[in-house]
Order: sequence, then structure tokens, then C-alpha cells
Amino acid sequence: MPVAGTTNRAVNGLTAQWAGTASGGTVFSAAGVWPLLAFLADGAAGAARAELAAAVGLPADESAAAARELLHTMANAPGVDAALGLWTRRTLELREEWADGLPADAHGVLGGDPAADQRELDAWAGKRTGGLIERMPVEVRDDTALVLASALALRTTWLRPFEERPVRPSAGPWRGRTLRGLSRRSVRLDRVGVAAVNGGRVTEVRVLGDNGVDVHLLLGDEHMTPGQVLGAGTAALDGACPVVKGALLPLGPAGPGLRVEERPCVTPRPPALEVTTTAFEVRAHHDLLDLHGLFGLSTARDTSRGHFPGISASPLAVGSARQSVLARFDALGFEAAAVTAVAAAPGGPPPTPRYTATVVTATLDRPFGFLAVHRETRLALAAGWVDEPW
Repeated sequence: MPVAGTTNRAVNGLTAQWAGTASGGTVFSAAGVWPLLAFLADGAAGAARAELAAAVGLPADESAAAARELLHTMANAPGVDAALGLWTRRTLELREEWADGLPADAHGVLGGDPAADQRELDAWAGKRTGGLIERMPVEVRDDTALVLASALALRTTWLRPFEERPVRPSAGPWRGRTLRGLSRRSVRLDRVGVAAVNGGRVTEVRVLGDNGVDVHLLLGDEHMTPGQVLGAGTAALDGACPVVKGALLPLGPAGPGLRVEERPCVTPRPPALEVTTTAFEVRAHHDLLDLHGLFGLSTARDTSRGHFPGISASPLAVGSARQSVLARFDALGFEAAAVTAVAAAPGGPPPTPRYTATVVTATLDRPFGFLAVHRETRLALAAGWVDEPW
């Protein structure tokens, strides 16, 4: 069941806006935040409702249905696990209409012992992410009345594994360092392209997974900010930013880290794409209230009064909102073996090359961005910036 186009664009739009605030190494998931904001918008009133609806990008009365659809789509996508959890104090009565709109079996109870409740929520986070995130990012306190959380985990194995070998950049911030390099060669020139935006050019390398989850590696011109690079990659998902594919790129330097050349060869060879990048692991912890305007939480964080009469008759406000995220990129499924052979070859001068082959080389050996994308819907599940390779 694909995500409706309007919901897809709304989530990717939040990804782009969040990317605009990025600086330094980070990773974040707007797809993890968006359903929570949508359910909150459905139960909010007044200014809080208007602000949340603006952040969600949909009318508040349509947001809950869209959130359910998004969670259903992600939970049923191969390689993706998505879940929503709600925990409330026993004394907090929820509006039946709002609670019925949540996914089935999402509702749990806070027992009143903060330490025990925290352990339960931490266990939920670990279980729902396969152990990648071991703690709930918010802290359960004596005055906690309600916790609404989402968990999103995704895994994929490359259709074509990388070869792991050291890389030593000759220029840029990583110059002179020996990095855990990843290299591979393929004949699919359509897996690389260049997007032109107002801020400059961005090279996009798509690494396809075997279950419909891909990673788009994004290298911008050196003067571009992380937000500009990630914004261009997100815009390309929705077709708002056209991408010139590898087969149509001109000879010579064709984009950031990208070169097209004609190499002489003795026998005819198909065009080739050679990609060199680095493995990485990025972790981040975000306090969403630091960007309350972006997430529509400016009014909702005012704890002097309630803002969610559609959730409960008891006054409720947002006391904390956080996200913990982890992303790893490596050879994935690549296994090494050694074969040593000595072959006898005919003597004499080498044959004269009679042909040429188009070779596109993409080298990502300085800070770059990435998007984890659900191939069918073009939904960005996670995004980030690598300024420190693994």
C-alpha cells in the first residue's frame, strides 16, 4: 500500500527543512517524527493545532489518517520496521475518538514508578529497532502523564557488494588520512547523476539494496552547506530538481567528485561506473524543542496551560521531544577470500588498443550527505551528513 503522494511530499518536505538546519556530522529521521506530529495535530486546539498542521503540511483533521497510512506503509515495506507506542498514567482518560485512531495494540500504561516505567520504554525501543537504539530518548519523570513514541528501523544488503580497501585522499578535510574505503565497478551509468541547484551542483550516487531500500550518496560543490546538499537530494526525490544521468554527462569533470573519460581498450567493453567512497557510522541525539518552530511545537511546549483537548480533558502540554538515531554504511554482505594464481602469457609487445570505453568515476573522499530511501514511494526514511568517516 503506497504512501499517498501528498503525505510523501509532506514527509520529504520536513526532511528538507530539517536538513536546512544541519551542520557537522548528523543523522535524523523526519519519517520518524512526522507521525507523532500528525497525531498531536489531530488532538490539538487553537494556536498549537495551527502550528502543528503547518509543520505536518496537511490540514489537522486529515493528519491522523495520513499518519496511520504512513506507519502501515513503512511497517509493511521489506527491510523496514515501524511502530508507534503510547503510554499514559492510569488516571489520564483519553478521548475515545483520538485513541481509536491510533494503531491497534499501541497503548500501554505508566505504572507510577519512573524507574520501572523507563525500563519498560527502553525495552520497547530496543526491541522495535533490533537493538540499534537501546534507550527511549525521553526520560520518564514523576509528572509524566503521557509518552507518544515511534520506532523506525531499516536494513538492506547491497545488490552489488563493495570491495573494502584503504583510501588515502590527496585533498580536502580528509587529506593524508587512511580511510576504510569501499570501491566497486558496475555497468549501470544511470546509478549516478548530477543535480544543479541555486547553490551549486550535487553528485548523486544511488546504491541499491536487495529489498527496495536504497541509499543515495550526495557530494556537493565544496562551498555548499550540508543543508544545501541534502536539500538538493531530497528535491530530486520528488522530481523538483532534475538530475542529469551518467550516460548524458559530458567528458571531463562532470560534477563534484565526478569524471567522465574514454579509456583505450583492446576489445570492446561496455560503459562502466567506478565508485569509491568510505564506510561510516553516525549517531545523533536531537532535542526537537530546540527547533520548536520547525516542528510546530512553539505553543504546545507552554506548560502553563493545556493544548490538546482532543486527546484528553486533562490539560496536556509537550514537556520534552527528542530523537535518537544511528546509521551505518559498510560493505554489507561482503565477504573476503583470497585466490592466488600465476598464469603464463604469450611473450612480445602488448596489442595496440583499437577501442575506447566510457568510464564514469565517482569519488566521495570528503564530507558528503546521504538519504535512505524507500525505492517504490521515493520516501526519505533517514538523512544525514558524514564529516567523520569510519
